[in-house]
Amino acid sequence: MSHAALAPAAPSGDTRIPKPPLLARELEDAMLAKATSPLGRMFVLALTGGGFIALGFVFMVTSQQGMAEVPLGISKLLGGVVFSVGLGLVVISGSDLFTGTTLTTMPWLSKRLSSGRMLLHWGISLLGNLLGALTIVILVMLAGTPTTNGSAWGLVVLNITQGKLGYEWHQAFVLGILANLAVCLAVWVAASGRTMTDKVIAVVGPIALFVATGFEHSVANMFMLPMGWVVHEFAGSTFWTGEAIATAGVTPADFDITVGAILADNLVPVLLGNIVGGAVFVGVYFWVAYRKDADDRS
Repeated sequence: MSHAALAPAAPSGDTRIPKPPLLARELEDAMLAKATSPLGRMFVLALTGGGFIALGFVFMVTSQQGMAEVPLGISKLLGGVVFSVGLGLVVISGSDLFTGTTLTTMPWLSKRLSSGRMLLHWGISLLGNLLGALTIVILVMLAGTPTTNGSAWGLVVLNITQGKLGYEWHQAFVLGILANLAVCLAVWVAASGRTMTDKVIAVVGPIALFVATGFEHSVANMFMLPMGWVVHEFAGSTFWTGEAIATAGVTPADFDITVGAILADNLVPVLLGNIVGGAVFVGVYFWVAYRKDADDRS
């Protein structure tokens, strides 16, 4: 979905936040427009959706270096706040992010969007997000970023990746519900903004909430988990002899990061949870609250 299109241009000088029923209509209209946009544009915007969320995770990883002596809550809060840069870029650029795209349940429930077209949009958004995220993985690896600061950057990636692969399936699923509940609420609040400042500030709170608390976001994990796997498999001796690695006393054998685990233990349950969190907990909820009995559903 294009988050930039969430709020149509307000009358000149009018910065008033719309009433919730009007906001729900605006959001539904914007979701319909994105789901029915040309497929090529949809795919291109999905590439940057995945890429910008990946950049947010790059920033978050960078913020967590050397934080061992800092109170845990503060370090997690910092990581969540800086990660919100990713969704801010998505909002302002009009990129297509799968987790927000699940809100197309609103025009679908109003019978303005067919099931086939909605699912096609979801598929293109997912593919584009994945390729955009993987592009950032490759660029970060080629840049040598994992070896920076005595391999501290890459060690943060490995630790986060290992933690994400340690959940039970039902845990990952529920964490996915909670993450996209927060993300789609951020989209809802950002849609009310009438200036760039409004929209950027709007996303910080909900995004910091989900990241700091440890909820699971499928598109973010499309970057982090492959990044962890690539570091583990291909970083080489320069990385594994870094000062941070030596201080931590870890070796490749201490990390069980495989493609199978990435898919089965995280991406699949988190993706399904994200769909429930966005499509049902936010999309269906606001449709029932404000659109089900509206007289302008056409």
